[in-house]
Amino acid sequence: MGEDSYDVVVIGCGMAGLAAGVRAAELGRDVAILEKAPEDRRGGQTQFSESFRVPSAAADLSEYGYEFAVDDYTVDDFYDDIMDKTKGRADPELARTLVENAPETIEWLTDHGVSWDMEPLAVGYVAGRTWCDGRELVATLIDRAREHSADVFYEADVERIRRDDTAVTGVEAMIGDERQDVQCGAVVLACGGYESSSERRARYMGAGFDDMKVRGSRYNTGGGIDAALDAGAAATGQWSGAHMALIDANAPNVEGGANRVDGYQYGVILNTNGERFVDEGQDARAHTYAKFGREVFQQPDHRAYIVVDDPINDLVRATGPSEPVTAESFDALVEQLAIDQERALDTLERYNEACNPDEFVPEVLDGNAATDVTPPKTNWALPIDNPPYYAYAITGGITFTFGGIEITPRAEAVDGRGRVVPGLYAAGNSTGGLFHHNYPGGTGLMNAAVYGKLAAESADEYLGA
Repeated sequence: MGEDSYDVVVIGCGMAGLAAGVRAAELGRDVAILEKAPEDRRGGQTQFSESFRVPSAAADLSEYGYEFAVDDYTVDDFYDDIMDKTKGRADPELARTLVENAPETIEWLTDHGVSWDMEPLAVGYVAGRTWCDGRELVATLIDRAREHSADVFYEADVERIRRDDTAVTGVEAMIGDERQDVQCGAVVLACGGYESSSERRARYMGAGFDDMKVRGSRYNTGGGIDAALDAGAAATGQWSGAHMALIDANAPNVEGGANRVDGYQYGVILNTNGERFVDEGQDARAHTYAKFGREVFQQPDHRAYIVVDDPINDLVRATGPSEPVTAESFDALVEQLAIDQERALDTLERYNEACNPDEFVPEVLDGNAATDVTPPKTNWALPIDNPPYYAYAITGGITFTFGGIEITPRAEAVDGRGRVVPGLYAAGNSTGGLFHHNYPGGTGLMNAAVYGKLAAESADEYLGA
């Protein structure tokens, strides 16, 4: 593999690993990036991702020709969203470090050639967001890492993080067909979570979750986390929790990417028993889609249907392989669905009777509520009464997990005594402590970028001159 000794070894080449690899190399360190996947599947979950949440009021991308669609989203707004959506369970120091470093980090990525689309891809966003092509982002940052003389190795599966009596000293990995020892002064763990392991999903999330569709990389099976735990790092976070999105029921079982059906908040969601089971309009889509996937998956047959009428269908963004079922009447619609038809018709009728909206405003929480139904609908409760009608078949798909390695706000791994493990750092979805129950959309990539960069800076400081 060329050199067998480096200053920094980065495990993984998704957003966290690439931020760490580019930054460490930029600081003049000899860097090896070890990617478990083959080159054509590189990038972890990042290759399937598309957005960063940014405190747009504090970030300035104007010199690059970009303007945020929402320009008044502050650092404190971002922090409050994290704490609110995680029910106050997010580590306050990790959350505060994330939001305060996000503006500088997004500017740093832009300076390194990452390109953005600033327009929201779907309605219902209330935060500063930047959009990107995940595969293009990965390619851009790998190029930047190589320009700074970092080495990138594919099909490199790290089996052990070596540690002497005190500090990390290297890793053992299968690289291609050979087991190799790679010496280094610091290791950055950035290889994602355990979402692609059916065994771990069943272990941590419960029976049936081994059947869940995986939106992203098949290689994120938790091996890197195990290696860090074996090296003395502590586990933390919500191990039964995960980003589980509401996706097309016919999405691929693995590596399908987005496959989302957005716009559900304006219609109703019926399970195969013909019943509603969530408040579709409880919040903006960016604040509910990552938890509604679990709700859908836990319904009978792991399946449900989003039902909308013609005007609302213009607000639906479906990125999966399926086409919606359409009909001119509810009777004709439900006849085409694998659903309890009688109960579905009754549910739709009762829902329509409960709706009495004022002005419909899709971009904000408009307060149009339907309270005389179970569950109530808090916003955007509009009667579904303007045919043709549409039904989108959906299920839940897992994106990333919420349990991982415990870190300090400097991305240093800590042990069970709360002491820093010298030379070991972690970032992104390999860590725990930030997300619980839910997360604000776009925060995952921003978290990975911020803490990947911080990990490299901390490693550089640790290594010294």
